[in-house]
Amino acid sequence: MCRLLPQLWHDEAGQDIAEYAVMLAVILVLVVGTIRLVGSNANNAFSSVASTLQ
Repeated sequence: MCRLLPQLWHDEAGQDIAEYAVMLAVILVLVVGTIRLVGSNANNAFSSVASTLQ
């Protein structure tokens, strides 16, 4: 067990996959947040235009 922990600590084979997963998660959070913000603002703009036309 004492030899396994340092070996896992220095083994970098799976590190690329973890980094890509973290980058993908950050990008997804940014995209979803942007879509929600733009969607909310677009809904307010369309409501305002609709109210003005009536």
